[in-house]
Amino acid sequence: MHASLWSLAAAVVGANAAACTPRDVVPSTLESLCTKAYAQAALPAPGFLPGIAINPASVTTTLVNNASFSSEWFPASTISYCNVTFAYSHTAIPGDVVQVTYWVPSPSAFKNRYVSTGGGGLAINSGSRSLPTGIIAGAVAGLTDGGFGSFNTQWDAVFLQAEGKVNWQSVNMFGFQAHHELAVLGKELARNLFKVPRANKVYSYYQGCSEGGREGWSQLQRFADQFDGAAIGAPAFRFGQQQVNHLTSNVVEQTLNYYPPPCELAKIVSLTIAACDGLDGRVDGVVARSDLCKLHFNINTTLGTPYFCPATTGGGGFPPLTKRQFPPMNPTPLQNGTITAAGIAVAQTILDGLRDSQGRLVYLSYQPSAGFSDAGTSFNTTTNTWGLSVSGLGGEWVRRFLQLKNESTLPSLSGVTYDTLKAWMIQGQTTYADTLQTTYPDLSGFQAAGGKVLHIHGEADDSIPAGSSVHYYNSVRRVMFPHLGYNASTAALDAFYRLFLVPGGAHCGPNNAMPGGGWPQTTLQTVIDWVERGAAPATLANTGSGGIDTLCRYPLRPLWTANGTKLECVYDQASIDTWTYDFTAAYGSPLD
Repeated sequence: MHASLWSLAAAVVGANAAACTPRDVVPSTLESLCTKAYAQAALPAPGFLPGIAINPASVTTTLVNNASFSSEWFPASTISYCNVTFAYSHTAIPGDVVQVTYWVPSPSAFKNRYVSTGGGGLAINSGSRSLPTGIIAGAVAGLTDGGFGSFNTQWDAVFLQAEGKVNWQSVNMFGFQAHHELAVLGKELARNLFKVPRANKVYSYYQGCSEGGREGWSQLQRFADQFDGAAIGAPAFRFGQQQVNHLTSNVVEQTLNYYPPPCELAKIVSLTIAACDGLDGRVDGVVARSDLCKLHFNINTTLGTPYFCPATTGGGGFPPLTKRQFPPMNPTPLQNGTITAAGIAVAQTILDGLRDSQGRLVYLSYQPSAGFSDAGTSFNTTTNTWGLSVSGLGGEWVRRFLQLKNESTLPSLSGVTYDTLKAWMIQGQTTYADTLQTTYPDLSGFQAAGGKVLHIHGEADDSIPAGSSVHYYNSVRRVMFPHLGYNASTAALDAFYRLFLVPGGAHCGPNNAMPGGGWPQTTLQTVIDWVERGAAPATLANTGSGGIDTLCRYPLRPLWTANGTKLECVYDQASIDTWTYDFTAAYGSPLD
């Protein structure tokens, strides 16, 4: 429908709705609010967002009562909500359609808040797994399909118009534009649905992890006053490096000509956890000080230790939205042996980070005690040997997004060296510098607008290294406060940006290998308290079953005293040094 006709339809619908409900009166129940006519009347006015035309005829509403949800990211809850979905187009792009969904709380539960939620892997949204957090917080909560065709369509499906020809609109939408539009339209929709006067504030928040974390930072860096607060986990920024880095473990195995059985690497991880557990002052099954582990644990002590893993039938896997990042597990045979020097060499080389042929650090790696998921190998039943299994995210990133082939992975890694990986990283960095890297360190605009951000990262993340978040935190600190010393600059940063590492935490959630580590489940609520009540969190509440119910804000690190009964957050220069990375030799300049 032509934009002018959409505008006319909106005016007609608005008039009809107004005849039933006074313009300044909010329906008293969720049932009466959750009608197509009322939602159409509440749409942002034509011209509200320049270049955007909303299609009123596309509006649908669905009432949902007493639905139960649980997540690491919000408390288990039973909620009722109205699902409002509509489509809009960019008037300058023929045939363009973007769909957005907003979950709306009951009138009695609304607290003048809006929340955007992000995706994961190559998905721009996380579906219904993320939206309950907004309803729980008394907010309208939204997600977008990015204009990719459906809410279940991932970015890679629309990235290429043809082999060698990039759909640059999809890059912009995935990179930052779709979430900007989602938030601007969503906040206005919330205001209109609940008749909030212009003089009254509607608070706007963001929550997302992994790719969703990068999406959050893309907004804070570009649109300073868009969000009042954000709860961001394990962001996939530094995208050109991060995606290629998934291949580093594969190339280590190929270079060293050893493909360890998964059980061998798993045993190395379990021995690392056992050896480093008590370095934080208490033995509780959680490595809370992976920095001290890096300083004191000698991985060679694992040599010759027996390992055993029973045969598996495969299966498992993860929801469709993350299937390329976490593919279903293949069947594996019984694994029985001892840790070898070759296996140790693979593990240590991975932990040392990617280095070029001159030995210069190109990119960082995971913390000791994290799993080696990128190093997974496949079993050949014909030869009874373990061999290369190319990382899904890394393989597709290079093949589709760098080489522009309409294929989901690299056919092989033949001839690929550490220098090849470096070249791919630089290619991704330069090609997508203004859309996907998302490393702009000057957050002065966000700070001036009064924004607050809580940034969390699992210390044992085996997908996006925890050091990636620490490195960005330090980039912001150095760029924004160059004339202050270390302690003064971290104190200045604390005024609006706080980083928390989760002991034993995996990628965007608890770790099966260290279940006592938990996850900070109420981070969004903490951000809201900081923004609306000025309650800056000195520590962060955590759900750790092993007594780790408090997280220290970086650069302070956890240390148990009094025979493991008292948790303190301490300053440790040796620890800080282990989280410091210098990429200047490899890149010729610092890597934000």
